[in-house]
Amino acid sequence: MSIMDDFEKEVSAKVSEALERMGAADVAVQTEEASVGGADVAVPCFFMAKALRRSPKDIAEELASAIRPSGLIGSVAAANGFLNFVVDPVALTRATLDDICSKGSSYGHMPSSGIRVNVEHTSTNPTGPIHVGRARNPIIGDTLARCLKRCGHKVTTEYYVNDVGKQVVVLTWGVENATPEEVAAEVEEHARTIGRNEKERDKTDHRLVANYRVANKRMEAEPEVKEEITSMLRGFEAGDRTVIDTVRHTAEIMLDGLRETLSAINVELDRYTWESGYIADGSARNVVERLKASKYAGTTDDGACFVELKDFGVQGKNTKFTFTRSDGTTLYTTRDLAYHLDKFTRADRLIDVLGEDQKLGSKQLCCALEILGCDRMPEPLFYAFVSLPEGKMSTRKGVVVYLDDLIDEAVARAYAEISKRRSDISEERKMEIARIIGIGAIRYNIVRVQPEKQLVFKWEDALNFDGNSGPYLQYVHARACSMLRRAGDFERDTDPSKLTGEYEIKLVKVLSRYESVLKAAGNDKKVHLMPAYGHDLASAFNQFYAGESILNAKESRNAKLTLVECAKTVLADVLDCLGMGAPEEM
Repeated sequence: MSIMDDFEKEVSAKVSEALERMGAADVAVQTEEASVGGADVAVPCFFMAKALRRSPKDIAEELASAIRPSGLIGSVAAANGFLNFVVDPVALTRATLDDICSKGSSYGHMPSSGIRVNVEHTSTNPTGPIHVGRARNPIIGDTLARCLKRCGHKVTTEYYVNDVGKQVVVLTWGVENATPEEVAAEVEEHARTIGRNEKERDKTDHRLVANYRVANKRMEAEPEVKEEITSMLRGFEAGDRTVIDTVRHTAEIMLDGLRETLSAINVELDRYTWESGYIADGSARNVVERLKASKYAGTTDDGACFVELKDFGVQGKNTKFTFTRSDGTTLYTTRDLAYHLDKFTRADRLIDVLGEDQKLGSKQLCCALEILGCDRMPEPLFYAFVSLPEGKMSTRKGVVVYLDDLIDEAVARAYAEISKRRSDISEERKMEIARIIGIGAIRYNIVRVQPEKQLVFKWEDALNFDGNSGPYLQYVHARACSMLRRAGDFERDTDPSKLTGEYEIKLVKVLSRYESVLKAAGNDKKVHLMPAYGHDLASAFNQFYAGESILNAKESRNAKLTLVECAKTVLADVLDCLGMGAPEEM
């Protein structure tokens, strides 16, 4: 437990003891974040009023007079029906700095819980590059996984590869049958239409889009091509290994390009699970038979099978959850059920990072899992899609903007900014720093907004070196590194009597909160709290840096440098948790 957790426990114990002396031993004590400036924890007395038959104001005043500061409690005061507690700065400083110095980069991390957590994220169809609108998915998922690992859990990140649907079969036909001449003509026509040459980006996920377009056009114009693709779909569903292997090979080629994009934003997945596997091993068919046997099963006039979900809270036209087509073949939804049943055998907790357009599908999935007898459910983490303001990056004559475009633009803009500020370093070093800053800017700006809230990605926000942005955190980390380089060797000193300034105590308080933020960001899936904490930490460090003499502090020099080192250590871990680089110079 963190020092602040210990403080809250001590506050609760002291208030409970005082209530017992007042004859109210059975009244529960609640703590919350204090709203009064300077206080660290508050205890509202309003809920005690009924039990004690007194006003909250009188209760708070009596409790305040009955509690003597001791241990971690520095002071207590009553105000407007609240008890406001301030942590003892001496105890807090010593405990926090000793803990950071002892644990280093693992400060705030929790011991092993033994809980297996599966985080499924990204899972975009392998038929084209990742669209910028869905850029939140891998960034939220990866950040959440990093937080959960720090909470002590055994975390597996997973990508569910949709290699069964019509789109990927059409792509496969295009890869197998479109001639080089047809593909080149399609690229040229597309370039004339949108003013952009697809050949500019030599990545497989971009190159094969032309094959997909050729296949679509020929399928619409030539009945024999449509029949070939339909036959491939039927063969796939029937378990034809030749068709399955051919389609999977195409999807693997596309995945190579998608993995390259994900790697560029520091996202690596532990496992790729193929949808086709649930056809090949019979588990999708097993789901069909189990659902057919349930009392909720029904059949449409054309022979499709469904389960009725109105008893599970689903309303209107969406109550019928279809799990086979009229010809008896399975649907994505059926295979998704088999996938989740498989995941339940491999993890104690399942988290699905999903776009907001999947809310109904997720609800229907959980209802069907309940029908199948599951006593556990996946936890959806929904996000709203990213949009871009009107301008160069948002409207290419109606053509989508890819995450690769966003990455290139971010690095280019960061490079321009670095070039203005640093003429003393090599071009190679400028580009290295620009990539760290550009990728960090994207990740921070996307995750800082609560997932369910709309996000308009604006460059003036993302690359602001002085605001609530990734570059700001990275700049503060580089500033701390620079100060430690200038200081040279020093002896660590955690003596709280040498760190009594307002900004020093404020910085220590922020450092002491790290574990509680990790718990909320990971266990409660509130990943937006991590960048908010990082900004608080960076701002508190900057106030300390500007308001205190550090290198010329004489007797307290080592203690102040120890605080700088501790802040740098925690900020570096925050940056890593956010999937961002921690540059030592900028």
